Amino acid sequence: MPIKVLVVDDSLFMRTLISDILNYDPEIEVVDTAKDGKEAVSKITKLKPDCATLDLMMPEWDGLTTLKHIMAECPTPCVILSAHSKKDADITIDCLNAGAVGFVLKPSGELSLNIENVKHQLLKEVKAASKVELKKIELLAAKKPKRREYKLVRANKIFVIGASTGGLQTLESILPSLPADFPSPIIVVQHLPNMFFTGSLAERLNRDCELTMKVAESNEIIQAGKVYLAPGGFHMTLGSLSNREVTPCINEAKNDSLTPSIDLAMESVAKICRANAVGVILSGMGYDGRQGMKAIKECGGRTIVQDESSLIFGMPKAVIDAGFADEVLPASEIANAIIECVSYGRDTKYEQRDTKLCPKI
Repeated sequence: MPIKVLVVDDSLFMRTLISDILNYDPEIEVVDTAKDGKEAVSKITKLKPDCATLDLMMPEWDGLTTLKHIMAECPTPCVILSAHSKKDADITIDCLNAGAVGFVLKPSGELSLNIENVKHQLLKEVKAASKVELKKIELLAAKKPKRREYKLVRANKIFVIGASTGGLQTLESILPSLPADFPSPIIVVQHLPNMFFTGSLAERLNRDCELTMKVAESNEIIQAGKVYLAPGGFHMTLGSLSNREVTPCINEAKNDSLTPSIDLAMESVAKICRANAVGVILSGMGYDGRQGMKAIKECGGRTIVQDESSLIFGMPKAVIDAGFADEVLPASEIANAIIECVSYGRDTKYEQRDTKLCPKI
């Protein structure tokens, strides 16, 4: 049976364009459209579609308000259609944390005559969202996991967390569970389209976390106890070791849909940190991160993968199937696994030191 989709947009023209794109795919059927949030909730309740596309900016009820009503009254996987602006990025991040599965950027604002340019991404996001179990969305909305008490040690480790669709929501449950005295730097590589979204994510996490979040910059020295977000739309790697200090290198990505690249970031961390590299892969489509986790595992580092609690089990499954996962854990256990890596009494297998290659932090 085709995937049933409801298209929600206040513009008749955009509703028509989006419906035409979706209906062209034989796996998808647009069962109806809605011009505003109230009509969307009414039609979702009646038609029970597998997925809904939801415009962000609508009169009376905006996308976030509509989404909250949908999740409260008739839970349905939703894909947000957002424009390129700081305001839209802020609301999109809020939508993802309120239950939206993914988002697609309109190429030229609210009225995007060239919406065809993101056809492939729209189809991919809708198909992925339609397969998400609602109970997984509800679990992500639950309060953050309880942190177990550990005796932390000084550790020359660098953590790199890779995530894509569904991963941002999981980050919101993991990072707030880490203590303020966490003794290592953490690099987060979340697939995001531009700096508006990375900046919005950093601002939101800083409100909820004990650790300091920031968007990484070229040539700054990374420090223990800070979380560095790879800038949206750019690739981030760690530069060569100089005086045992490590700096990020930020390079603009060209013609690459997977930005920032998780593989590139993880491979650079593995090269520099060797056995002191720790890789974590969260929810996402595809297999970005598989080669990076291979590099970390082969140099003696540790690899942690989210289990089927992932909204989208693509990237984690790719790592598991390739045999590169040391631990496969539910989202609720990943923060504690990260803390254990820098805790007194951890299995010595993961406490190796390479004094020549360990960065000074």
